[in-house]
Amino acid sequence: MKRVVKVPFPSDPLIADSKMLGAAIRAGRTEQGLTIEEAAMTIGVAKQTLSDIEAGKPSVSLGLVLKVAGELGISLFIAPARDRDRIQRLIRGVTK
Repeated sequence: MKRVVKVPFPSDPLIADSKMLGAAIRAGRTEQGLTIEEAAMTIGVAKQTLSDIEAGKPSVSLGLVLKVAGELGISLFIAPARDRDRIQRLIRGVTK
């Protein structure tokens, strides 16, 4: 049995590109103790597709990435760019 090493979620809640989203998805998978094979089988995607998502390859469809994130219990939020700094502080628990 393969041992899953937990990867922490990115420290910045802002997802600025596909690599950052992939890192968050990898963190969600490893937090659950799932190998990439187990997660892919449970979600119903190919192992290579999940690997591509975690690597941040932009060729994977947005719909599929959102499905995988949801299945792994990862919440994504949207907000106007003008509110970005305030929302980042709120998510981090900083009130200043």
